[in-house]
Amino acid sequence: MSRGAAAGPKGKKKGVAFTIDCGKPVEDKIMDIASLEKFLQERIKVGGKAGALGDAVTVTRDKNKLTVSSDNNFSKRYLKYLTKKYLKKHNVRDWLRVIASNKDRNVYELRYFNIAENEAEEED
Repeated sequence: MSRGAAAGPKGKKKGVAFTIDCGKPVEDKIMDIASLEKFLQERIKVGGKAGALGDAVTVTRDKNKLTVSSDNNFSKRYLKYLTKKYLKKHNVRDWLRVIASNKDRNVYELRYFNIAENEAEEED
């Protein structure tokens, strides 16, 4: 018997799917979810080339949520980076932040900064 022959294929990772929940900003009409979807499709790099998603990565939209699913390794932090870049480009980064959901580890939420707390601290 040879060593390691029984071990499965190494380095293969199952596909992952991340979700960006844009519910509150879209309801308040601060941002357009279609433009975020287009931004992600143009900017996600696969094999070092931006916009060449092919079959490896898919970006789908469902009402107020975007789902990015990948067959290859895909970093959750990279998705957060691109989302923050989009917010900065559209000048809403000062009011919105990207937060990982407490309920599910593959979900990011766009939330407002708590401005009311900051104003109360400044008055004291």
